[in-house]
Order: sequence, then C-alpha cells, then structure tokens
Amino acid sequence: MSDPIRVLVVDDSVVIRRLLSNVIDGDPDLEVVGIAQNGEIALKRIKQLEPDIVTLDIEMPELDGLGALEQLRVDHPKLPVVMFSTLTERGASATMRALELGASDYVTKPANVGSVQVAMDRVRADLVPKLKALCRPASVSTFAPLERPVQTCAPTGVVDVIAIGSSTGGPNALSDVIAAFPQELPVPVVIVQHMPPLFTNFLAKRLDDSCAISVHEGEPGMVLEAGHAYIAPGDFHMTVHHSAFGVTLATDQAEPEHFCRPAVDALFRSVASVYGGNVVAAILTGMGSDGRDGCVPLKEAGAHIIAQNEATSVVWGMPGAVVSAGLADQVEPLQDIGPALARRALSRQSTAAGSRS
Repeated sequence: MSDPIRVLVVDDSVVIRRLLSNVIDGDPDLEVVGIAQNGEIALKRIKQLEPDIVTLDIEMPELDGLGALEQLRVDHPKLPVVMFSTLTERGASATMRALELGASDYVTKPANVGSVQVAMDRVRADLVPKLKALCRPASVSTFAPLERPVQTCAPTGVVDVIAIGSSTGGPNALSDVIAAFPQELPVPVVIVQHMPPLFTNFLAKRLDDSCAISVHEGEPGMVLEAGHAYIAPGDFHMTVHHSAFGVTLATDQAEPEHFCRPAVDALFRSVASVYGGNVVAAILTGMGSDGRDGCVPLKEAGAHIIAQNEATSVVWGMPGAVVSAGLADQVEPLQDIGPALARRALSRQSTAAGSRS
C-alpha cells in the first residue's frame, strides 16, 4: 500500500480548517501534514513540509491566495494546488484569475447547507476525488467497457460544427485551443466545461476578451452562428436542436450524468443527432469519463474525434477514456489541438465547393 497523499490546508477560518482536516484525515489515502492561516505562512510551510498538494483559500489576510499562488509557482511550478473559493461573482472572478496563475483546480465552499455533516459530505464529494486525481491519476483501464460495440461509419469529410468537452484543467486548455481559431471560422463551436453557475459566465467573458471569435454563455433559443462559440451554463445540460431559424440551443436540468451537469455526453449526443458525422470533436483534460459515451454516436456517424494526450493533460481521465475505448482518431498535445480543429473546419469550404462543381 502506498503512503497517503500529504495535504497542506491553507485557510484563515478555523472552522474551515477543521472541516477540511476532518474530511481529509478521514480518508485512508490522504493525510493533513500541516495547516496555515495565510499565504505568508503557507509559503514557509511548503518549504518545510514538502506536501504533495495544497488546498488554498482565496480571501485571507497578510497575503491572499492569489498572491501566494503567484509566488508559489516561481519555486514550485508543478505542485498541485486546489483553490477553495466562494460561489459568488467575486469568488468566480478570483477563481478564473487563480486558474490563469496556475492553479490546478478549485472547489467551492459549501454555503447554506444547514449542518456541519452536510457541509462535510459536500466537501468530501467535491474535494477528495480531485486531490487523488491530481496526485495519483487512475489508469484508463479502470473505466467500464462500452456497453455495445461501435459500428463506425466512413468519415464524411465535411465539418459543420466543432464540439469540445473539458473539465479539470479545462479553462486554460480552452483558452489555448480557442485562441487558434481565426475570426472567419466558418462553423460554430459548442462547449461543455464542468463548472458551476456564475463560473461559466466568467469563463465565457474571459475567452471572449482574449480570442478572435465571439464566445457566449449558452442560452435557450440562441441560433448557432459561424465564428461564435457557446459554453454550456453551469448546472444546466446544453443541447442543440433543429428549428425554423436554424440550429438552436436548449438547456435543461435533467439528472446529472457522471455526476456532472452540464455533461459532455448530453451535448455530444444532440450534436450527433443534428449534424450526423459532419462534426469534429475534441475531448480535453478532465477527471472521469464524461464525453466517452457521447463520442460513440459521433463516431458511428463518421465524425472526427481528437483527444488531448496524457503529457499535456492536467488529468488524463476524460481523454484517456476516449482513447482507451478506441474512439479517438487523433491523440495530440494541447498546443496542436486548436490548429487541428481550425484546419478541419476551414477545409470544409473547399470540400463543399468541390461537391458543387
């Protein structure tokens, strides 16, 4: 049996430090090796204790989480850090900034849950899997096999939409991928990034400000337009449908899939239903296997599927599951995925032109 994962807990609240310590020490694969009340103390404890991973609060006196993270990344560029943020606009904005500074992932603090036990249960469900995934990635062989064989169809050679799924490490990965898209991208882009409400809106705004194409948080009834990207809103599945106006978005709060809402599988199934094989899809870094089952109808229709490689993934769960199932047509490092998607989308113009001649 391997040694427990060593966790440093950083938070100025005694209540939160105790809650986190109880949750972490209650798991046999984890142990709290130290605590810190602010960023200054945390930086000293990291050098002294050499933890495997750090949970870092954002709002603290002396030196806050963002300041500590910025300094930490100078001396410890690879140390996994999970931010502990509030489910507020301020918390969402700060979390986006933390991810830009190199945070590995984040967990939102439980609010208005009614009891300490409920709070502990929520933190246990949200935090513990991330601590383990970031320190000890599971083998893709642990994923359940596909329920049925995949009957692949010949590629159509046409791309009418780009579909992307991502989770842990996804915000920064999406930034890299979408930055490669030209303003004249001839197709729309639909995206699921596992994030709660508020956070997806901030992510969309951040990407919209930094990329050539327009990026929106998806809303019901939006008509998909070329050169625009649509991110599923937090806590809602997002799907696409035919309408009198074109292909439009819909959202719903059906049961979570793979404990996720939004779920990549829900989006990808609808994309396959509407576009058939005229799709290029990408599965980026993320925990779990969401997106794998949704790739099945895409693959059967003749879509082209790209998975991020393990070396550039924060967690190779989602892309690894797609690769393990034999559903990936390409496995590429992050820096090559955006250009690959753009090339395939741009090539559809010449394909379409050739079919008319």
